[in-house]
Amino acid sequence: MSDAPWLSVIGMGEDGLDGLPPASRQALNAADVIMAPPRHLSLLPEGPQERIAWPVPYSDGLEVLAGLRGRRVAVLASGDPFWFGAGAVIARHFDPGEWRALPGVSTFSLAAARLGWPLEKTLTLGLHAAPLTRLRPHLAAGLRALVLLRDGAAVTELARYLDRIGFATSRLHVMEALGGPRERLQTMSLTEAQAGDFAHPVCVGIEVAGDGPAIPKASGRPDAIFETDGQITKRPVRALTLSALAPQRGEHLWDIGGGSGSIGIEWLMSDPTLSATTIEPRADRAARIRANADALGQDHLRVVEGSAPEVLGSLDQPDAVFIGGGLSTALLQWLFAELPPGTRLVANAVTLESEALLALWQADKGGELLRIELAQAAPLGPRRGWKSAYPVVQWSVTL
Repeated sequence: MSDAPWLSVIGMGEDGLDGLPPASRQALNAADVIMAPPRHLSLLPEGPQERIAWPVPYSDGLEVLAGLRGRRVAVLASGDPFWFGAGAVIARHFDPGEWRALPGVSTFSLAAARLGWPLEKTLTLGLHAAPLTRLRPHLAAGLRALVLLRDGAAVTELARYLDRIGFATSRLHVMEALGGPRERLQTMSLTEAQAGDFAHPVCVGIEVAGDGPAIPKASGRPDAIFETDGQITKRPVRALTLSALAPQRGEHLWDIGGGSGSIGIEWLMSDPTLSATTIEPRADRAARIRANADALGQDHLRVVEGSAPEVLGSLDQPDAVFIGGGLSTALLQWLFAELPPGTRLVANAVTLESEALLALWQADKGGELLRIELAQAAPLGPRRGWKSAYPVVQWSVTL
């Protein structure tokens, strides 16, 4: 019996069989079953294999695919299945020995070749299953981006979004059905794009221009990008807090007492592999955190409405914890008792009582205690003077 995987994941372009290399065609011809979205199946000529249309939502197809074990199966995906494609989803659900991948030319490669853009200097995003706000942290005049969209109507939505947030003079290169006989490339203004009619599949090249505000890349983003009722870790303290939290690739954060969500959101902005959960007891603030995260392209931030430590036991364990609100002896006792050694903890205190609590715990557990005192120039009669903010005491410790 052959040891070859029963499942072949084949990347195919709009040119169908004509664009497949020999190895991909051989795998397709040898298959007993071909499973793919209806658009991909429509690109194939008639053949002896059983054909199964991949259902919507995509996750429903995984159970169907698992039921085909024991037969030779070819799954078709667009271009390179591991670049914002189906490949990673399949790889997570099936053992490595069960499948092999035969990627094709990615849509991004085709788009860059049409526009003459160097891919290494071009932002690439798959927005066919994600909100357009994922663009927001990257938008700045001069940026070039290639984005995959779910359908033709999303081109109009993209144009409206860019116009609304201040990048009204951007240019769009709308590319339909790249690499196939229906290929069409149109370059247009946002106004023209809002009146256009486009067909799926769509990739759009964006040349960003306009007076919209760019979000800085360094920690300590402007306070103005967050909606707040005043409960926010202000920009200079936030920068010092993110530095103390020291996010590293793939890590998870608990942001306890989220307020406006600024710490959790900035944590996520540091690297796309990071994740975070914000815990906030007030319903209005929890809703505001969700709104801030959505607007700033961090819609994957999990917001848990409740009080710590009561809700913490049901959460995935963190690599780092920030306490911005709700500091108490009970909370610290729970964290030290329940979290594994090596977890990083950063707590900020403003009141005398919370300062005293941090001083007591630092004397017992170690770590670093930092007092942050800031002042800003402000009018003082006809002249100017320094207006001090409340000092912040910050404790950083590794459990």
